[in-house]
Amino acid sequence: MISILDYGMGNIGSLVNMLKRIGVESNIISDPNQVRNSSKLILPGVGSFDHAMRRLNSISGLRQALDEVAHQQKTPILGICLGMQLLLSNSEEGSESGLDWIKGKVVKFDGESRIKVPHMGWNQGVIKKPNGLLTGISDDARFYFAHSYFAKILDPSNSLMTTFYGIEFDSVINTENIYGVQFHPEKSLGFGKQILQNFSEI
Repeated sequence: MISILDYGMGNIGSLVNMLKRIGVESNIISDPNQVRNSSKLILPGVGSFDHAMRRLNSISGLRQALDEVAHQQKTPILGICLGMQLLLSNSEEGSESGLDWIKGKVVKFDGESRIKVPHMGWNQGVIKKPNGLLTGISDDARFYFAHSYFAKILDPSNSLMTTFYGIEFDSVINTENIYGVQFHPEKSLGFGKQILQNFSEI
């Protein structure tokens, strides 16, 4: 069973449908105690960094519960798109602090370097190190992206996959039980299904 955190910032319906398609049960949660009782947790996200962090911080006890399951209970957690960016320390998009579970900063693509911003559509990744989340994923795998900001992590050992769009950026990150993907696996067809299946088996 995978719990999906509903804090008002995610396209949850398509994620639930994709999990159902691969035979993985899920439930939508919003209460801190539900977070603590989750065996696996997905943190989705679409929108702005500051607004998302304010939502997380505004729900009584939620931020504390998230820190508990991340660091004490070691619950496997997957951040998707904006949800991945929230795992970092801060963002150029605003002034709020992130969850700070993976050291790094979220920065904006340079629109003057002949690339269209946002980065939207299909793109490939290059695997940097083996990990259970990437089982069955090859370097020709393509995923669906939709973002104007990207994660710039401090420790290269936290990078599982990079993607090139004007520059090389980290598209899959990890430390211990914490995972993040910049793309939308629920929109990425077969390879996205594989990512979610892998997460369900971690």
